[in-house]
Amino acid sequence: MFKLKNLFIFPALSFSIFATAQGTFASNKYTSGNDNFTNVKESFSENKSLAKDEVESEINKMMSDPVLRNANWGFVVYDPITQKIVTSYNETTPLVPASTTKLLTTDTAFGLVGENFKWKTQLEYKGDISEDGTLTGNLYIVGSGDPSLGTRKAGAASYTEIVSDYIRSIADAGIKKIKGDIIIQTAVFKVNKSPVLPENIVWVEDNNYYLPVGTTLDINPRNEKLVVPAKNPFKETERYFYVSPYAHKMVFASAFDGKNYLSTTLPEAPSYLATLLKNSLNKSKLPISGSVINIKIQLKAENREVLYTYESPTLMDIVHYTNQHSDNGLAEAILRMVGFQKFGDQSLSSGKEAVISHLTNINFDLKGLNYIDGSGLSHSNTVTPIAQAKFLASRMKENYFKDYFESLPIAGQSGTLRRMFVNSDANGQIFAKTGTLNKVKALAGYIKTKTGRTLTFSLLVNNYAGSVAQVKQKMELLLTPTLEL
Repeated sequence: MFKLKNLFIFPALSFSIFATAQGTFASNKYTSGNDNFTNVKESFSENKSLAKDEVESEINKMMSDPVLRNANWGFVVYDPITQKIVTSYNETTPLVPASTTKLLTTDTAFGLVGENFKWKTQLEYKGDISEDGTLTGNLYIVGSGDPSLGTRKAGAASYTEIVSDYIRSIADAGIKKIKGDIIIQTAVFKVNKSPVLPENIVWVEDNNYYLPVGTTLDINPRNEKLVVPAKNPFKETERYFYVSPYAHKMVFASAFDGKNYLSTTLPEAPSYLATLLKNSLNKSKLPISGSVINIKIQLKAENREVLYTYESPTLMDIVHYTNQHSDNGLAEAILRMVGFQKFGDQSLSSGKEAVISHLTNINFDLKGLNYIDGSGLSHSNTVTPIAQAKFLASRMKENYFKDYFESLPIAGQSGTLRRMFVNSDANGQIFAKTGTLNKVKALAGYIKTKTGRTLTFSLLVNNYAGSVAQVKQKMELLLTPTLEL
């Protein structure tokens, strides 16, 4: 609504300036123009001051409102350009952020692997195929921690669809019977080549991906000269790859020297996919005699034939789905994925460590932060409103900001914000992640003001009385005047 109004305001304002200048041109061209410009600036400044007063009036109303009188809540509007607080209340108080936690989780994923990253889940075989079509050997499902595998979310295929493609590729290879097992492995594919692999694990190159063979835990830095840095780590020769815990770079050696085998937990193997493939093969009259086996270490690379490679949607698509729908399952899977991509371990603790490492590197204000999970489901998560607002401002400098920004629900229009600000000037002008838990309501994101500025904000409400609908209504009353700031 305000966009249409602006179409009349700004031309009228421009005409007024022009007319005034023309009327005084003969007497004092420059003085009149400057005086009028000063008046315009003062007018804008006055409007902002009135808007700030209105916002602060709403803050005072919320403080005395029966629903929020005994609540613990904080609010801040922050200007990324001036790097100053525009208006605030309890902005340094640690509060439960609910699903606005996903802002941190999804940004870490973007920062670690990039918005165009895709995961592969590859079907391979090793063995001989006889004239009658009998494969004497094993099938291999090699996964890479795809957070969307089998979910049909963000455009991902279902397990059934993937299995159908797998079976079709097996038949196309002339295989009619399998005397062997289905072996599940986890690897890092070189689809996005980088000289740095996950830390803390020794890797062996196997065709176009890396498999774990041990740990660098006991490598002595004095003997690190025994592990020679690779000039070309992607050269197609069999090498044993290490990630030095001291140099934090990928290195290689001609022999496996690790003292300990893999001791960490790898990404959850696609066991459901493997079991479904086994059952479907038998139903499709392509009998397989063996079992589904999960292996975590492989001491030597081996030559296999690739039958089919399934690729996930891009991380951009997955993050968009996660933030629009506030999908807890995907958020937790992304958390474990970033743990694996950085540390080679998809445990919750490694995921959390990866996120905290990312936040530390971008100078996130860790004071008051308690990051417990990737989705925000835990009431033990805490963050300060000012830390969220400054974090969101810092994201505007990143190359992936456009995709990050577009993943957020739009007020009155999309995602979890489609039913808020419907009949408000804020419709289409607030882009934010929502959060809802028992007695917790949260919003954090961006405001496109009527003066063309982009501001960041955080509004976290804990321990309120009354209903969620009542709190949402008060949030709308507080945030709508910020469009005039």
